[in-house]
Amino acid sequence: MKKIWAYILPTALCFVLGGLAGWLQQDAIEEWYPLLDKPTLTPPNAVFPIAWSIIYLCMGISGGLVLTSEAPARKSAVRLWFLQLGCNFLWSILFFVCRSPLLGMADIVVLDVLVILYLVRSANVRAAAAWLFVPYLCWILFATYLNAYILVANGTGL
Repeated sequence: MKKIWAYILPTALCFVLGGLAGWLQQDAIEEWYPLLDKPTLTPPNAVFPIAWSIIYLCMGISGGLVLTSEAPARKSAVRLWFLQLGCNFLWSILFFVCRSPLLGMADIVVLDVLVILYLVRSANVRAAAAWLFVPYLCWILFATYLNAYILVANGTGL
């Protein structure tokens, strides 16, 4: 029974932070984001909660796999997991709440690096933990492209 909490708590944390970010950015998504020039590849708004729900579930399970491991690289992988989650949350604040594609861009580049580092480190702990982060990496690399396009096309900074 104790092991199940190692999966439930990281997954719940992902969903709680995702929900909080969604709540905090709601005004910007309604008032500011629609006015921005976005690339034609921008998904409809309805896609984002679906994608993030799947990604958060995978992130939480990945975290649980790492937490329940006895591998020597476990502690550093756990640290990277928490760092990337914090950076993920911060992106929503910087991009939407602060309405700064420039600050969002700086954060998402750091997030990309942290997720890659986690993928590499968690592969040394449990391969499945790393594989569960692959959809997330693909999604945030795509989000990096969207963020960069918005930054350049709208000339928006701080």
